[in-house]
Amino acid sequence: MAERIDTQARLQALRKLLVKEDASTQDELRDELEKLDYEVNQSTISRDLRKLGAIKMIDASGRTVYRIAEEMTRVTAPSGLGTLITNIEHNGFMVVVHTSPGSASLVARQLDQLRSSNGVLGTIAGDDTVFVCPRNPKDISALVKRIERVLSGSDN
Repeated sequence: MAERIDTQARLQALRKLLVKEDASTQDELRDELEKLDYEVNQSTISRDLRKLGAIKMIDASGRTVYRIAEEMTRVTAPSGLGTLITNIEHNGFMVVVHTSPGSASLVARQLDQLRSSNGVLGTIAGDDTVFVCPRNPKDISALVKRIERVLSGSDN
């Protein structure tokens, strides 16, 4: 089996896998790429996922899968999204949302949809923490309440 090292071709193949497959781990993606003659390791997969703008999300069956963010339409909060939140607090300038491990990207994606109309300037997600920058710090208490409603599913 010949090793393929063309980065652009590998990224294209990975993009196709993300669109058609429901890969939930980087190992699954590596296995699929190796079937296509790409020799890759976990760090290459991780780098490629970042380049493609892939995010982890929870599908309709509750399984965590990788998806291409730009190809996603408006995400509606799954009914269990509120169960992923462990704490929401603010310091008057920034809101911090703590989630269960691995859930921050999904939560941030949902909160990013509040940008245009409800006071969110932007979000930054780690593994289990989302920083939410309010558009106007004077309205931060109202924003926290709005975030709580959205994440609980009572206000989409």
